[in-house]
Amino acid sequence: MRGAILIALLPSAAFACALPPSIIMTLPTGYYMLGAAVTVAVTGLLATTPRLVPDMTLRTLLTRRVWLPVSVTSYAAWIVLLALVLIGFVGARDPMHNLLTLIIWTIVWVALPMGCMVFGNMWRAVNPWTAPIQLTRQILGRTRGAGIARLGHLPAVAGLFGFFWFYIVSMSPDDPQTLALATASYWTVIFVLGVVEGEDWLEQGEFLTVYFGYLSKIAPFWLEVEGPRATLHMGWPGTQVLAMPPLSPSAIGFVTLALAGLTFDGLRETFWYMAVIGENPLEFTGRSAVIGVNSFGLLLTWALTAATILAALRLGPMLQTQAVGAFAGGAGTTAVRANLMPVMLSFLAISAGYHAAHYLTTLLTAGQYTLAALNDPLFRGDDFLGLPAFYVSMGFLTDRWTMTLIWNTQFLLILGAHVLAVILALRLTPEGVQARVHFPLTALMVGYTVLGLWLLASPTG
Repeated sequence: MRGAILIALLPSAAFACALPPSIIMTLPTGYYMLGAAVTVAVTGLLATTPRLVPDMTLRTLLTRRVWLPVSVTSYAAWIVLLALVLIGFVGARDPMHNLLTLIIWTIVWVALPMGCMVFGNMWRAVNPWTAPIQLTRQILGRTRGAGIARLGHLPAVAGLFGFFWFYIVSMSPDDPQTLALATASYWTVIFVLGVVEGEDWLEQGEFLTVYFGYLSKIAPFWLEVEGPRATLHMGWPGTQVLAMPPLSPSAIGFVTLALAGLTFDGLRETFWYMAVIGENPLEFTGRSAVIGVNSFGLLLTWALTAATILAALRLGPMLQTQAVGAFAGGAGTTAVRANLMPVMLSFLAISAGYHAAHYLTTLLTAGQYTLAALNDPLFRGDDFLGLPAFYVSMGFLTDRWTMTLIWNTQFLLILGAHVLAVILALRLTPEGVQARVHFPLTALMVGYTVLGLWLLASPTG
């Protein structure tokens, strides 16, 4: 008996997860996923009733003169970018103490997209290419393009893929000098192409301009600028999507890549993915060891995302009965499929919702470092913002109440985005197309809902 007690008291190995997401793992996330899946499915069934669909019409709140023209704000943004690139080269090598890395990864890639989802296209005012391109073209006397616009959104697709590869796969995206070189190089390439083609080309050829423009279509508030006048509109989230033309093939490639890149960014750190590629998540061998497999994983995720969405759009028309006159027969199936292509716009809501949910914790953590850096950019003890002394704290990541609140917020963002996507899909469908045509698409959105929540709830390395 004494021997058994002694053996029980001997130290031994214990396996546990001490990472902040471990609190979320203790929550009934399975019930959250089930409830979200049922909600999206029921929405797909009930939203076919016009009385249950929200009135998605815009309302004008006010009209005023433009306070600052884009030419002024764009120049200011360009000057700020130059200063940030300089800080990246000569400032601290610690990413958490260099203003360039904090602004690019926290403000530009996290906070600004969230702002666009609420207040419209905020990127338009701070686009660092618009004014320099306009002035350069005026000096050179260029009034025509060179035909680059014929490529559609393909340059933006290439830029977005390069961005995701740099951010997710490359060796050191957080290194200030590496990021400064990448930022300066990319700005120069887009500047040259913009001078050749014209500043309007940015709307389809520069990935940040395209991405922020798409996300802003979900916003309940947005500003339309025409000459010296600006008009503020309000509407149900996604109202602007209903007025958009159908996406071109290259634009569809951009939207599917945006979805795939965000999905893979969450997937690559999960224990499941680590097991698939043969990595121990608690003894990670380093980014250099998985560059090849992660590059393939990013491409594969994009291919699977595009294939499943397009397959749902192709499968739906097959469920249309031949009794609907104009859509009867094989030609009818093709007609229904063509009429369903605008439905692709509904996936903009999913992209926006997952972006906000996925990067919410990043905003709450890295945002503190960004605020401290803005208050003291060179870390010399300056106090430009007049903030009281404070210390960056991550303690809330281990507080059950706070993490439960964060999880519930992420849950609502994911669920709300997918419910909105279902509603938009039905609103974008022309009359004469039966509701059953949407069953494959609704099933796909149910799957995306569960996948998004699972990525947020899964243990990560």
